[in-house]
Amino acid sequence: MRSSSTAKISPTKRRSLGDLEAIRRFIVPLSPPVYAFEASIRSTPFRILISVLLSARTRDPVTEKAAARLFEAAATPEMMARLSLAQVSRLIYPVGFYRTKARNILAICRTLQQDEKFPSTLEELLALPGIGRKSANLVLALAFARPAVSVDTHVFRISRRLGWAAGRTPAAVETELERLFPRRSWAQVNQVLVGFGQTICRPIGPKCPACVLKKTCPSSTVTSDK
Repeated sequence: MRSSSTAKISPTKRRSLGDLEAIRRFIVPLSPPVYAFEASIRSTPFRILISVLLSARTRDPVTEKAAARLFEAAATPEMMARLSLAQVSRLIYPVGFYRTKARNILAICRTLQQDEKFPSTLEELLALPGIGRKSANLVLALAFARPAVSVDTHVFRISRRLGWAAGRTPAAVETELERLFPRRSWAQVNQVLVGFGQTICRPIGPKCPACVLKKTCPSSTVTSDK
């Protein structure tokens, strides 16, 4: 007899969970950059926070190197706050919007010096300069192992291509994915779909013939972002 928890899972949710796991297994041998990036920053919540901030609009290998340079120069909020804007900018270049990110990093460090505890809720993280909902959710997942769905461009695009979501905004897609997947899978959604987007389900010229879901994906003939 099936358990009550299993019986409550609808066929659509069960199929989506199966597809998520199929994608995960498929991309592991492809070594998507997101795996190396997340492994490199998993040390302290502070390093994760700053690295996630740096990652916006920037390729993971570039972010990984920039974060390494920055933390080699200053490993704590106190040390980093003593750097000048020019120093931080130089250390994190060429990440996207590096000047703005440098200002936000210094502002965050000053805030962390004043606070008694590290921000560990969505509301606290969103109050930090340069941290939006996508970044806050990713920090919650990576730094605190909290269930959170972080919707970046890869997650937004692929969720819509697979028919997992139809929302026109990241917030709407986040809500749809939270309804589709159990809480235990929320954090995995970002890593798997980002890796999938980096290797197979690309914005332009997706490798549909090589995709593990080519027989069931409703968008298996797309040629550009959708």
